[in-house]
Amino acid sequence: MSLKIDMHTHIIPKELPDWSARFGYGTFIHLDHHRPGYARMMQGDKFFREIESNCWDEILRIDEYAQYHTQVQVVCTIPVLFSYWAKPQDGLTISRYLNDHIAEVVRNHPKHYIGLGTIPMQDTDLAIKELERCKTIGMKGIQIGSNVNQKNLSESEFNPIWAAIEALDMAVLVHPWEMMGQDDMKKYWLPWLVGMPAETARAMCSLIFGGVMERHPNIRFNFAHAGGSFIPTIGRIEHGFHCRPDLVAIDNPVNPREYIGKFWVDSATHDDELFKYVLAQQGSKKITLGTDYPFPLGDLEVGKFIEEMGLEKSIVDDIFCHSTLEWLKMDISELMI
Repeated sequence: MSLKIDMHTHIIPKELPDWSARFGYGTFIHLDHHRPGYARMMQGDKFFREIESNCWDEILRIDEYAQYHTQVQVVCTIPVLFSYWAKPQDGLTISRYLNDHIAEVVRNHPKHYIGLGTIPMQDTDLAIKELERCKTIGMKGIQIGSNVNQKNLSESEFNPIWAAIEALDMAVLVHPWEMMGQDDMKKYWLPWLVGMPAETARAMCSLIFGGVMERHPNIRFNFAHAGGSFIPTIGRIEHGFHCRPDLVAIDNPVNPREYIGKFWVDSATHDDELFKYVLAQQGSKKITLGTDYPFPLGDLEVGKFIEEMGLEKSIVDDIFCHSTLEWLKMDISELMI
C-alpha cells in the first residue's frame, strides 16, 4: 500500500472572530480557550462542544495520523460553522475566512492536506462566487450540508449551484447537519445517533427524486457516514418508488437503486457486517476511507477495522487510496513524498 488518505476530517482555525459582535446579531460559534490544548465551542453563551488542539493544530494532526500510517487528510470545516442561517453577505464573509484558513494549511503541507471549501448556500449568486474562488485557491471540492435552513437539496433555487459545480468539475461531500426533529429528541444524543443517518438519506433521496443526479451525472457526490441510512434502507426506498410512483416518481422516473454505485460514500460504519453490505452494494471503487476525525463518533483508529476484516488487498487499496483519488480527480503523484 503506497498511500492512505482519510477523506473526511474536520478542521477549524485556532482563532475565530467574534462574528456576533461584528455582525450585531446571532449566536455564531466562537472559541473559548479555557485551558491549554482545549477550547470550548460556544454558540453565543451556550456551550456546544469541547474540542482539543488536534482540531486546529495541523502539525499535531500529521503526527497523530502517522501512528496509523496515514499520510493524507482531506480537511473541511465543522458543519456547525456553515451558518446558512446568517445574512447572505455575512455567510460569504465567514466562508471566505474558513476557506482561506484551509487553503493556507494545504499550501503549508501540500503532501499531507487536501482542502474542501464551504459556500454560503443561502444565496445562490454568492455561493457560486465563492465556489469559483475555492477553485482558484486550490480546493478540490466543497462540503455542503444535508439541508439548507430545512430546505431540501432538490429545491429549484439550488439548480444554478449544481450547474456551476459540474462546470467547475468540483467534488462534493454532503454532510448531515441541523438534523430534522432534533429539538424533539435532545436526550440520549439522538440527533447524532438517529438524526444524522436520516439526514444523509434525506439528502440522497432529495438529490435522486428531485432529478439532480439525473440532470448532473458528472457531479462527484460523496456522502458522509457511509451514506447514513440510505443504503441499509434502499429496499424500502425502492419499494416506495414502485408502490407509490404518484408520490415518489413525480420528478424523476428512474429507480433509486440504479444510482447506487454512481456516487461515493465514506467507510464510517463502525460495523463489519454493515460495511460488508455497503461494499456489496457500492463496490470498493465507490467507498472512500473517511473517519470524521477528530470527533469521538469518528473512526479514530483510521480504518483499523477494515484492515482486520480479511479483505483482498486490492479492495483495501481502493478504499484507502484509489477511490478518493478518483473522487477528487487527483493523481497519486501529486501526493507522493
